[in-house]
Amino acid sequence: MTDAALHDPIDPVPASRSAAPTWFDADGGRLLGQTCDACRSVFFPPTLDFCGNPSCEGETFTVQPMSSCGTVWSWTTNHYKPPAPYVSEEPFAPYTVLAVELATEGMVVLGQLSPESDPVEVGDTVEIRTETLLEDENGTQLVWRWMRTVNQEDAR
Repeated sequence: MTDAALHDPIDPVPASRSAAPTWFDADGGRLLGQTCDACRSVFFPPTLDFCGNPSCEGETFTVQPMSSCGTVWSWTTNHYKPPAPYVSEEPFAPYTVLAVELATEGMVVLGQLSPESDPVEVGDTVEIRTETLLEDENGTQLVWRWMRTVNQEDAR
């Protein structure tokens, strides 16, 4: 081995990262909400500078992990490709969007159904799953998607 070969830099493995790091902890597989320090109201996504509770004037928040599972409240399948910055594979494939009532917080959060999931119906239990959105020269971007919980009775 040549001396030059010993000193050639090794290409680092690109890092995995959340596509929305303030909304989703890809390592922990949890959505991130914000709790008002004054009234304890919980909000998602965590983008407020003031409390959204009309009876509170709070302006400070604590970021907290939210429930990783919930109940399908509603769903629809999108058959069109949204405009940029939406990222999709080519050719475009329809995808299902779920409205999920989080188990602990009781709020409804939107998110895509994993293409690896069984189909869902209203009332089914789903859980967060970390999946790859895209891979590029900067590494892998990860997103959350919902996956139908396997251990539930199928009423269909």
